[in-house]
Amino acid sequence: MDKKYIAYVSAYTHGKSKGIMICDVDIEQGHFTPRSEVVIHNPSYMAKSHSGKYLYSICDEGLVAYRILENGNLGFINQGSINGMRACYLTVDSKDRYIFCAGYHDGKATIVRIREDGGIGEVTDEVFHKGLGSVAERNFRPHVSCVLLTPDEKYMIACNLGTDQAEVYRFNSVTGKIRPVDVIRCELESAPRTMVFSPDGKFAYLSHELKNYVAIYSYRDNGRLPEFELIDRISTLGHDSYKKNSAAVAIKFSPDGKNLFVSNAGDDSVAIYDRDEETGKLTMRSVLPISGDYPKDIAIFPDGKHLVSMNHETNEMTFFRINYEKGILVMHGKPEAIETPNCCIIAEIK
Repeated sequence: MDKKYIAYVSAYTHGKSKGIMICDVDIEQGHFTPRSEVVIHNPSYMAKSHSGKYLYSICDEGLVAYRILENGNLGFINQGSINGMRACYLTVDSKDRYIFCAGYHDGKATIVRIREDGGIGEVTDEVFHKGLGSVAERNFRPHVSCVLLTPDEKYMIACNLGTDQAEVYRFNSVTGKIRPVDVIRCELESAPRTMVFSPDGKFAYLSHELKNYVAIYSYRDNGRLPEFELIDRISTLGHDSYKKNSAAVAIKFSPDGKNLFVSNAGDDSVAIYDRDEETGKLTMRSVLPISGDYPKDIAIFPDGKHLVSMNHETNEMTFFRINYEKGILVMHGKPEAIETPNCCIIAEIK
């Protein structure tokens, strides 16, 4: 039997949107068909459990947990607090025991336990970041933009684009507690935004919002401490004309991990890279427009052959075929209207 997929797209609710749009996914055509909406207050980033049974979303009140039903619809489980201002980014550990939350507005990293029924549990640990950055408008104080575990799940990384560093903590998977062990210091005024790891866990890729590049690190645990070694940096732009008005936003791997995609707001484009699996280095293939404004998120289809861009400022999703041989994106199909889209998750219906 062919696999079936559903897409969840979050959007702010200050206008026509009700919250999370549920879409049927045509994998072969690389397109979404809106089906229904779930009411939730201003959902931004979302995360899916590794079991595929649950969906978690940020909202004004904290976090909301949903059960993914057989037809792809969402069943409300509960809502929980993160003891602070609204978060901007979520990840979940591989055993679906904890949610890791990044707080842009209050500079806080928060860990929340997941209940046995998939619901939001209690906060197990939290840390407010301190320090000053160097740019008065954007990174003059702590803004935690991404929180995730290393692939071995021994450490938690909190990217802080406000202070130009990523803080590293040892993570106790039994208690859900953390303690600081290291800091990855980045270039001044670079604003490290989001980190992703290669499928083999050997390399980390850290996008820098203000300087528009991806920093590539090797990663290993030496038995006492984590070791991140900077290997290379590569621009997310194909030219310099938009450098002052552009920001590296979303960063995503192809399903096989052989290619990396980064969206640029301002430049309103997506960069495509080939990835050397031995060295971890990236080679840029192209930087192409997404036919909209502010691609706040992108999602690669499970077949790896299509990409969808969440164009936040032009209130639409645009769809593309990925031609890996030529290293280009080819727009196809009509855009789908959705007001201020923030995040997209494509999930298999099990």
